[in-house]
Amino acid sequence: MPEFSWPDRSLLPASDVIDQSWPATVSALPLGSHVSGWVIGRQPFGVFLLLDGVPNAVGLAEITAMPHRMELPALGAAVAGKVIWHADHNCQVKIRLDEWHLPG
Repeated sequence: MPEFSWPDRSLLPASDVIDQSWPATVSALPLGSHVSGWVIGRQPFGVFLLLDGVPNAVGLAEITAMPHRMELPALGAAVAGKVIWHADHNCQVKIRLDEWHLPG
């Protein structure tokens, strides 16, 4: 398995669905709310997440919003954290991770 990968498009809702759902996503995930989900993509700058309970939301946990000296969680890892920002320009929920567990 490669160290870095973009999210598999088959795991993501269509981009127009994400865009149309953005107001509901922001409402369902206010700043400071706790979320959980799983890693669907890894890049040097962070990980992409599908979030539990909000099917059309895409999360991004940037490496700068992870505990110091922690490695990026693996693909498929279960994660938990807090909503720290709503990026309107690309309909991403920014997450600060505080825990993750290896898949399986």
